[in-house]
Amino acid sequence: MTSHLRFGVIGVDHNHVYGMVNGLLAVGAELVGWATGADTPANVRKIFSESYGNLAEVPAQALLDDDRISLIISSGINSERADVAISAMRHGKDVLVDKPGCTTIGQLEHIKQTVSETGRRWTICFSERLTVESTTVADRLIAEGRIGKVVQTVGLGPHRRNAHLRPAWFWDREATGGILNDICAHQFDQFLHFTGSTEARVVSAHIGNVANADRPDFQDFGEVLLEGNGGRGYARVDWLTPDGLPTWGDGRITILGTDGYIEMRKYIDIAGQPGEDHVFLVDKAGVEHINAKGAGLPFFGKLLHDIKEGSETAMRQAHAFLATELSLQAQIKAEEDMQK
Repeated sequence: MTSHLRFGVIGVDHNHVYGMVNGLLAVGAELVGWATGADTPANVRKIFSESYGNLAEVPAQALLDDDRISLIISSGINSERADVAISAMRHGKDVLVDKPGCTTIGQLEHIKQTVSETGRRWTICFSERLTVESTTVADRLIAEGRIGKVVQTVGLGPHRRNAHLRPAWFWDREATGGILNDICAHQFDQFLHFTGSTEARVVSAHIGNVANADRPDFQDFGEVLLEGNGGRGYARVDWLTPDGLPTWGDGRITILGTDGYIEMRKYIDIAGQPGEDHVFLVDKAGVEHINAKGAGLPFFGKLLHDIKEGSETAMRQAHAFLATELSLQAQIKAEEDMQK
């Protein structure tokens, strides 16, 4: 095997692709080429190409057939990611896909079958955990026992709608998979990760349209209650971030333990301290604010190691499957309840 990993990109429709590509480049991987879907706008293609040395777009099949490439990453339209992943694994590539990894139970079952038959890995880049340094600090504090045993997580994932910037597929339920499957995917991942749960169920789920009457099929609010074998969790997501907030969303998570708690204010400490990645620790010793900048992002280095060594240090395959199952189940449950 070569001394460094080579990867290709198929699907650049969501800006998460930049965090994925840059994370891999930062740990020594090489971007060989990229492709995207027929519906990707010309300006999106242009910006991506210019971001990486005017790298020319190539047909997706050329990347799949390139034996130099070990990994395919995808941040295409949500509903198209499963087919990209399945095709890549059938061509002997491991896969790193943006969340959500798929949009239907049928797609997930096909992905599971493909993983089983090919032995390739299907990993999801949950950026609200894996590309924020506050998570690195929280993981360390929990490992040190600073808050005791984790009991519950409360995750908040507000987003700014930015309607004038959104492509047509953003408003299409079938393309996105719905709010709980889409932006709440981060919350299912964090709940499982921080509670250490390997089994979990959706206790209740709700979706609604509270502020977008002109788009009656759009889901702008969602919440879910979870129970796992390592703890409980609550999450709320929305597309209601006001224009006055100087970032896209005030993403937070509170991790409650038997001896204390941690709050991460990932993107802003409103009316407080400047910058991102604020971690607040409350334990028996007192109250502490930790600036997590510089703590590092170990995920991408671990992923490269796993691909080369066949290990599972970055993300267990079972974790990716379970987080996705929960998001799909929550979406289905919430939509069924709306019909009652």
